[in-house]
This record gives sequence, C-alpha cells and structure tokens, in this order.
Amino acid sequence: MNKYLILIVVMVLIMPGCAPATYHRGQVRDDTGDRLTVGTVQKEIKVGMSSADVAQILGSPNVVSTDEERREVWIYDKISTDVVYSASGAGLKFLTSGSAGAASKSQRTLTVIIKFDFDGQVRDFAYHTSRF
Repeated sequence: MNKYLILIVVMVLIMPGCAPATYHRGQVRDDTGDRLTVGTVQKEIKVGMSSADVAQILGSPNVVSTDEERREVWIYDKISTDVVYSASGAGLKFLTSGSAGAASKSQRTLTVIIKFDFDGQVRDFAYHTSRF
C-alpha cells in the first residue's frame, strides 16, 4: 500500500512540469483583439465602398496621406511577432540539475493600401503579406 501512495505522490509532483508547448502557448496568447487578416480584406473590401465602411471593417489606418492628385490614401501596416518557449523539467526541480526546452520566433506582416476617389469611395486597393 505504501508503494502505491508514494507512486501517487511522486506522479502528482512530477506531472506539472510535463505540460506540452501548446498548453504554454495557450496560456500566453492574446487573441482578444480584432485581427486584420488578408481574408478580411479579400472578403470585405470592395471598389466603390465608402471610407466609413472601410473604417468600420478594418478600423483606423496607421497612415493617411494623399496622392499626386490630392486623393486620400489609407495604409494599414501590421506586424505580429509570435514567440513560443516551452520548458520541460520534472516537477521536483530541486532534485534535478537541468531542464530541456525549445524556443520558436516567427513574424508576420500585412500591408494594406486603400486608395479613394474624390468622393471618398474606394477606387483601388492592394495588399501584401509575408511570414518569416
């Protein structure tokens, strides 16, 4: 009986150090905000829609400027960095001398350029995305 009790106690102490990287990522990931995606641009933005509709769908642009004919141009420039680190070690760290782990870092960029006509309607739009 004592062997089983000791085994249960050891397992309870060791198991918290064995969580997978997906668990750790879920604990630190923040997806609460609206995320601007290529899919949103492709699906929602249309030539002829108003600047108010664009702002409602995509939010405020990062840059507002004018072209050579003084027509408004909106630029959305987003950069996202994902860093994931996972460490594995026994729950009894005071009994062990080290731990194993891995780290991963990736970045994504999305640039959306929306050009308006003199009436504030979308006349053209383009986007570029990258991941590295």
